[in-house]
Amino acid sequence: MRFIFFIDHLSTWVGKAFAWAILVLTFVVSYEVFMRYALGAPTTWAYDTSYMLYGTLFMMSGAYALAHNAHVRADVVSRYFSPRWQAGIELALYLLFFYPGILALVWSGWDFFGVSFRQNEHSSFTPGGPPIWPYKFVIPACASFLAIQGIAEVGRCFICLKHGQWPPRLGDVEEISIPANKEAEIKAAEAQSGDKQP
Repeated sequence: MRFIFFIDHLSTWVGKAFAWAILVLTFVVSYEVFMRYALGAPTTWAYDTSYMLYGTLFMMSGAYALAHNAHVRADVVSRYFSPRWQAGIELALYLLFFYPGILALVWSGWDFFGVSFRQNEHSSFTPGGPPIWPYKFVIPACASFLAIQGIAEVGRCFICLKHGQWPPRLGDVEEISIPANKEAEIKAAEAQSGDKQP
């Protein structure tokens, strides 16, 4: 469990570090709007900067979201299964779909970055655009962090298969909707407290 939490903390740290990009992105977009509409002098760099910042923010938060179970899931049926069944299904999905896709993204993303780096590729959207190869490095980097976080998720599946219940996660993100079994527990507690009142 200690190793799983170490990976969770790593993914959380990376996600929170790159979350600061939203402040820079907000400033860039606000500055561009002011320059374009108030002064009639649009910048030549704001478009490239904004899509690179947004893409980096989006991609580098993937491992954070996986660590905190925040990705969208199609668990309409499986959430009613026992934890062992859920763990078995998730383990199969990680091995059959997640890892082949993520490893392909690391491999092809590294090639994509390598070609761009060797060519010293610059953005073609604006004249004299900024270098684009650092942005393309984000692709294999985010896939690598996802692959590392995937190790923790596969470990969670094995622990659940062994013990029959899911191990705890870092308490940073909370589910908005109340799970069906938790809702039943709350109603039962409310009914008991109502019976005790005179």
